[in-house]
Amino acid sequence: MSDPVRAAGCVLWRRATHGGTEICLVHRPRYDDWSFPKGKLKRGESPLHAALREVLEETGHHCAPGAALPTARYLANGRPKEVSYWAAEATRGTFVPNDEVDRLAWLTPSAARTRLTRPGDRVQLDAFLSTRH
Repeated sequence: MSDPVRAAGCVLWRRATHGGTEICLVHRPRYDDWSFPKGKLKRGESPLHAALREVLEETGHHCAPGAALPTARYLANGRPKEVSYWAAEATRGTFVPNDEVDRLAWLTPSAARTRLTRPGDRVQLDAFLSTRH
C-alpha cells in the first residue's frame, strides 16, 4: 500500500449578522464540487500551516485556528488520502475567484450540510458544530 497523500483544511466559519454561525464552502470547477477549503501539504510543511495557507489561497481569508477536527481518510484517484482538519474563524479577507476556486458561499450549517458534495465531509461539520455548543 502506498503512503497516503497528505492534505489539510479548515471548516472556516464566521459569526452571522443574525447571530448564528455561517460556514464557508468553496466550489472547485475542476471537480465541480462544494467542499471545505483544503489542499496538499508542501514538503516539510506542518498540517496546520498547510490548512491556514490553503484557506488563504482558496478563500482570500485569514483565520484563527481552533479545535482539531476528525481526519478524513478516503481513496482519491485510487490512492489513500488523509486530510487533517481544524475549525477556524475567519478574521479578515476578501474572496477573489481564481482557477482553483471560482465560487465561495457562506451558508447556515444546515445549508452547508446539504451543499457538501462528499457525504463524508459532514463528519467534520458535525464535529465542528459539537464544539460550538
